[in-house]
Amino acid sequence: MFGKSNETLTERDVLDALKGVKDPDIGRDLVDLGMIKDIRIGDGTVALTVNLTTPACPLKAQIERDVRGALQERLPGNWTFQINMTAEVRGRSVAQSGEIPGIKNVIAVGSGKGGVGKSTMAATIAYGLRSYGTNVGLMDADVYGPSIPHLVGASGRPMARGEQIQPIEAGGLKLMSMGFLLEPQRAVIMRGPMLHGIIQQFLHQVDWGPLDYLVIDLPPGTGDVPLSLAQALPLTGAVVVCTPQEVALLDVTRAITMFRELKVPVLGMIENMAFFDVVAYLHDRGGPSVRRLVEGRGYFDTPGDERIYLFGRGGARRKAEEMGVPFLGEVPLNVFLREAGDEGKIERSLSPDSPARPHLLNVVEELARQISIQNVKTPRMPKLEVIG
Repeated sequence: MFGKSNETLTERDVLDALKGVKDPDIGRDLVDLGMIKDIRIGDGTVALTVNLTTPACPLKAQIERDVRGALQERLPGNWTFQINMTAEVRGRSVAQSGEIPGIKNVIAVGSGKGGVGKSTMAATIAYGLRSYGTNVGLMDADVYGPSIPHLVGASGRPMARGEQIQPIEAGGLKLMSMGFLLEPQRAVIMRGPMLHGIIQQFLHQVDWGPLDYLVIDLPPGTGDVPLSLAQALPLTGAVVVCTPQEVALLDVTRAITMFRELKVPVLGMIENMAFFDVVAYLHDRGGPSVRRLVEGRGYFDTPGDERIYLFGRGGARRKAEEMGVPFLGEVPLNVFLREAGDEGKIERSLSPDSPARPHLLNVVEELARQISIQNVKTPRMPKLEVIG
């Protein structure tokens, strides 16, 4: 290969040069994964496309450097290399029964207890994935306390078209929630079989259309809904939201155990309300005079003093390591994020001026990474079978 001229270099030569270049997350060869596309050779130029498994890939720049380095090393001469980085979200490598046609990945967001910001994290994950140009749906399966409509500022009653229910849309997301079907003050009173029927209807009778990701906000705890969901279709995996204090971590252990017993892969843990960022708050509220004071470190002796760990420090990270699940990141206790949810504008938490944005996007990228890893694993976990 090394002695070949411009006229004799072939596509096979280029693929051979890239053998051994791996996706750092998945740990497999880019060529074997089918990520090298559209190779074109001519006029001293080698052009190709690297098709990533998600546009939220946090290691995009590293992969491009690795590809370029391999080509430069193994195709010596006066070549010009044009590398186009694209992405196409993939689903599981092996099809399973019960999957919803057109939906590549279904991610459940749960928690061991209420009050940890699970619905807020589900909504920001959905909007975060959407911000990378993917098609995303958000299903509110927290039937007893449906808060997604309020968080995203959506209202209205879903309409039927033929035998399909049309989801509500807000900010580019397709939405379905019990909150769209009830009067605001009405309590939801129902037993397990009714819950199971609602979950089945939301999954299989809603016209979701083609989606890269369907994010499902579960009720807190380990009740009927996660079981119904696991029975209804094969999940890509689950995300568990918790706060750092020990009493919350006891409950998150039960949640992770539940998902494992249901044969649902745990994609990772999010530590919400990890700390209170004093600097971000003062920057947001104080104006130029307070900003100058903060930047001059008039309030703080060391950078470490800029964060207050109200509920303890690093508890979720330690618990994730202890239980052998990925840690997706920390999200601070943030006034901007809280206000965005209260005002029905949770999408604002990802705007460029939001102090929560870098923390949330880090979580989204880590989650997208774990989804890609999960989808190439073989063999896949079996679908739950309930013996009655």
